[in-house]
Amino acid sequence: MSETLTLAVDCGGGGIKASVLDAGGTAHAAAVRVPTPYPLPPSLLVETIAGIAADLPRADRATVGMPGMIRHGVVVHTPHYVTRSGPRSRVEPELLEAWSSFDMRAAVTQRLGVPAMVLNDAQVHGAGVIAGSGLELVLTLGTGLGSALFDGGRLAPHLEWSHAPVRRFVTYDEYIGEPERRRLGDGLWSRRVVNLVEGLRPVFWWDRLYLGGGNSRRITPAALGRLGDDVVIVPNSAALVGGARAWELPHETWG
Repeated sequence: MSETLTLAVDCGGGGIKASVLDAGGTAHAAAVRVPTPYPLPPSLLVETIAGIAADLPRADRATVGMPGMIRHGVVVHTPHYVTRSGPRSRVEPELLEAWSSFDMRAAVTQRLGVPAMVLNDAQVHGAGVIAGSGLELVLTLGTGLGSALFDGGRLAPHLEWSHAPVRRFVTYDEYIGEPERRRLGDGLWSRRVVNLVEGLRPVFWWDRLYLGGGNSRRITPAALGRLGDDVVIVPNSAALVGGARAWELPHETWG
């Protein structure tokens, strides 16, 4: 019996990358990355995924991780793809309407002709790194701040608390996202990461916290030394590995 292969797609604010992996998370092709096109209606994202898939080995199923609130494969809200030209640009009403309640899972399944799973991108990232025991929180540092919570390997309902205020008129996304890292530099930005972790510790009381996403590698050694033994830095490649492993999560957590 041939091994099941998964097309894993990580949809970000600045880029969309994908690869095909076996059930153990081993890639069967080099990852392909393309810039995220804007403006981005749902049909264009689906076609972009299909275009990437055409250049990769044939897969038996697909996992798509994308930013925002995704429930049962349906987009409740997505922060970047409703904008005119990308993160923090003007929101276009017609895109906001097009993405609201869009069944991304059904669209990807129909276009690719294979079963598909669509989750929040941090949830997919988490599936690639969790141990499956205790309370495990995953935070992804990139365009903004992503999060996923697992209890004994089971995925908790997604909360978009990254949009909650960390201080007056400033959300977690704005406080820790890529624009602020560029403005502050890695040193000052890393201090904010430490403040973020220490502020959330008494909220979650996690057994383990994983910091991933493209900017986790930019945390300075001095800041890393202050994070604690219960905090683990994980590679951004987990976003694709998680695409394969997400299918092994308990079925009721598929979202």
